[in-house]
Order: sequence, then structure tokens, then C-alpha cells
Amino acid sequence: MKFTYHQIIALDRLYRANLINSITGFKSVALLGTKSENGNLNLALFSQVFHVGANPPFMGVLFRPESQLGGNHSLKNVRNTEYFTLNHITANIYKQAHQTSARYAEDISEFDAVGLTPYFSENFFAPYVQQSPVKIGLKKEEEIPLIINGTTLIVASIQELIIEDKFIKADGFADLHAAGSITCSGLDAYLSTNKLARFSYAKPDKPIENISY
Repeated sequence: MKFTYHQIIALDRLYRANLINSITGFKSVALLGTKSENGNLNLALFSQVFHVGANPPFMGVLFRPESQLGGNHSLKNVRNTEYFTLNHITANIYKQAHQTSARYAEDISEFDAVGLTPYFSENFFAPYVQQSPVKIGLKKEEEIPLIINGTTLIVASIQELIIEDKFIKADGFADLHAAGSITCSGLDAYLSTNKLARFSYAKPDKPIENISY
């Protein structure tokens, strides 16, 4: 099957959304936790999360257009308070995580609505998900509006990282498979992982080697 740009644009809205969201490949998926200035807790499912840099430690998160029905409570809270968390999802909580994508009213806490537990680290404003094995606390550093489609890119610095020692290798590699973190495809498919290999740093004059994984 072959699609041209104009054929893609002419597709049924839901069909097009499923197609384009899934062809980009398997993605990171996390729960983004915020707290409003009034103290309301918010939790939302995000799959547009990516590494920006390690020094300084930056991550990027893409937020949907604010014009969509119900607004964007997560983005509003990040703008007002600057702080948010990203929490990895496991097979034990992926159903609850998916339910957070429902359009709850702004004064309704998704933590309460789906049965997940907020956890507050000392001196960090935003809530983590207690059940998550990898918790990342972030501070907004830059906001970039994407005029082309109304989305907003937030670049944030990692202020805290909470992960059990047993999931971190001697060289700093985080073994997310061992932690039970899952991935996603498209808008609504969740997948577990299988180990294949971890390779040595690639050099033109040296064959790659398997690293203990």
C-alpha cells in the first residue's frame, strides 16, 4: 500500500491518527505529574518524550495543542509552576495509565480517578507516581511553540532521578527491561520488551562487542 501526502490528508481522521502515530516506531511512554498553583494534582499519559542532552541533563516533552477540547491542564501547570515529573509505566499499571488520557475536569485528580498513588519527594513541588520504578523530576527551562501545528515543546532539566540501585549498571546504564518499563506504539498499544544485545561503542577500525546486559 502506498500513500501520497494528499491521500494521507484525505483519510478518515481517526484512521489517519492511528496510522501516522504508529509508523514513527515504538516510543517511550510515561505518566506526567503536575500540581497546580491551587494544589490540584494532575496526571497524564505522554508518549512524546525524548532525550535532549546529558550535560546538562535535558529532556523534551511535546504537548498537544491547547485548542483541543478540554484544554491542556498539564501544560498550564508546567507554565505556572515550572515543575513536573515523568514516571515510567509497568505492566502492573498500564491500564490505569491509559485511563489518565480521558478528559477529566481540571479539578479532578487523575491519581484518585484511576487509583494511582501520588508520592512527594522532599523539596520537590510536583507529584511522582509511587508505583513507578523510574521517577524523574524536571524543571521547565525553555518553551518552544510549534506554529506549524499548535503543539508546544518543553525542554526541561532533570532535577531529580529516583531509581533503585539494582537497575543501574556499573557504567551508569539504566536497565529499563529489568525495571519492567514498557513501551508503546501509536495511541493505544502497549508492549513489553525483550533483551537482544547491548553493544560496545562503534569505531570504524574495531568490531563491535557484546556488553553484559
